[in-house]
Amino acid sequence: MQATGRFYHHARKCWPLYLMALPGLVFFIVLRYIPLGGSIIAFQDYSLFKGIADSPWVGLKHFKILFDSPDFYRIFANTLILGFLKVVVIFPVPLILALMINEVRAVLLKKGIQTALYIPHFLSWVIIAGIAFDMFSLNGIFNTVRDWFGYGPNLIMQDERYFRWIYVFTSIWREAGWGTIIYLAAISAMDPQIYESATIDGASRMKQIRHITLPLLLPTALVLFLINLGSFLDLGFDQVFTLLTPMTFSVGDIIDTYVYRSGIQEARYSFATAVGLFQAIIGFVLVYVFNRISKKVTGGGLW
Repeated sequence: MQATGRFYHHARKCWPLYLMALPGLVFFIVLRYIPLGGSIIAFQDYSLFKGIADSPWVGLKHFKILFDSPDFYRIFANTLILGFLKVVVIFPVPLILALMINEVRAVLLKKGIQTALYIPHFLSWVIIAGIAFDMFSLNGIFNTVRDWFGYGPNLIMQDERYFRWIYVFTSIWREAGWGTIIYLAAISAMDPQIYESATIDGASRMKQIRHITLPLLLPTALVLFLINLGSFLDLGFDQVFTLLTPMTFSVGDIIDTYVYRSGIQEARYSFATAVGLFQAIIGFVLVYVFNRISKKVTGGGLW
């Protein structure tokens, strides 16, 4: 009762802040938590006509079908490889960019760089994929430059050897600039007196970045890393689907595209839900494990 009273008193005092948070809370309840109830059809032979209440229970049948499928291990391997590239190669780029942007002293140049880096975030993956296909087409800029140096054309978008690196390249181009916002906000909140003291002691800019900026950014980077781990297997259906071609299907087919084919094209709703539930469980386990590790190593984490 005492805790309830404190909450009521705080809510009356800070009601504008609670009002601002209300749309976000409604969003998560309606679009994130309520749909979790639909995961129950992973354990049913769900029928659109019978509904959840009358569809027969089948236990772990769809999970067994998933693990016995000859395509599953290829798809799971593709997802793990792209997820690994996402965490190891793509994740550090916004941090590096934020450190570089912070060192730009000309205000107009700094804002211009930030704007140029932010713009791709507002383009859909359909447009990004179209630009990529144009760049690497026979008459695109890539093969035009190759022709200048006497090399023959190379259809990279149709070559499975390059698909994963195209995924990395397009991800960095679209999202890296946007990802710098949180890091730049964290840098701007740092006490300038620390840098003034370091300058007086003769520390160069590189030493200040190494011994001041990076350690102070570590908690922020750690939280973002844990959030990224939660979506380790969630690679973005729209990005992969728009970049896929029949020739790159063997290395680009992932869990998200597999769910799309099973759930939408083949109308296997229960099976697609089982695949999605498996994906979510893996993400939860990764976040939980690394959160425990981070609390022991750094004393911080998501909870």
